[in-house]
Amino acid sequence: MQTLLANHSSYPRIGDTKHAQRLRRAYADRERGHITQSEFEQVESSVLAEILHEQAAVQLDWATDGQISWADPVSHLVERLDGVRLNGLLRFLDTNTYFRQPVIEAKLRRHRPLVTREYQRACAACPVPIKPVLTGPYTLARLSLIATTAYRSPPLLAADLSMILADEVRDLVAAGARMIQIDEPLILHHAEDIRLLRELLEPLQNATGEAAQLAVATYFGDAEPLYAQLNSLPADILALDCSESPRLLDAVAQTGSSKVLALGLINGRSTRLENPDDIARTLERLLHRYVHDSVYLQPSCGLEHLPRDRARAKLALLPDIRRATT
Repeated sequence: MQTLLANHSSYPRIGDTKHAQRLRRAYADRERGHITQSEFEQVESSVLAEILHEQAAVQLDWATDGQISWADPVSHLVERLDGVRLNGLLRFLDTNTYFRQPVIEAKLRRHRPLVTREYQRACAACPVPIKPVLTGPYTLARLSLIATTAYRSPPLLAADLSMILADEVRDLVAAGARMIQIDEPLILHHAEDIRLLRELLEPLQNATGEAAQLAVATYFGDAEPLYAQLNSLPADILALDCSESPRLLDAVAQTGSSKVLALGLINGRSTRLENPDDIARTLERLLHRYVHDSVYLQPSCGLEHLPRDRARAKLALLPDIRRATT
């Protein structure tokens, strides 16, 4: 069996040295009018190259752009659509991070790419394949405020977001993406909507065609109660946060999986470094009934919650775990 190593999604954009904090300074300078947008983008591109180099250096099979251009997982996508204004800050689930809540004021329209250009920029700067990441339609709709009769319920809003994101998936595939990850953390807090999520993901999977694989990721919650239903989602890969519940580990070990798994055995929210040998033993137990030719090993969630040096150290554990399982 092939064990493939991947970053989950985000990566710390601010480092532990003065030079590595230049993006924060550039952002403040842009807001004050001290530098132009072009000058800001030059700094941002240099930071992108830096974090791509750090991911490539630990021998990942799949890197991400670290979402360094994203203000948060919600507004970065929705604010680029017609029919939206951004409201105040709300806490993103149970983290210490926040998002600007979208207020939906009219029927949504996508008139430009959401992340495709960011994906292309990352590909041009990285020798490792890039996995673009999109927050999914269910989570986006759940975290938005509807202030228009164009959408009389969150499911109707989510359905439109699904079609918009399917267009983005098509553009990503045309740009060369071979794996696209859809993040749906909110489904773990609303298990009653699993059938709705299945319907919302179908257009996205159809948009990948034969050229790319679709991964669906859940995190920041216990996936064990929904594990069987998650295996029925229209996706090729199921990415699981294995740090939230020992019962999920038991479910995977006892029943296997109908999908290729991306196992988040490295805790992306804890600075404590795991023991590679311990994780390797856990991985071997989880794969006892696993029938697929490949499995992905990655952090449990995005790494933006960690200091940069810890994020690097967490990713550096992945090749050690792979070696310990061979």
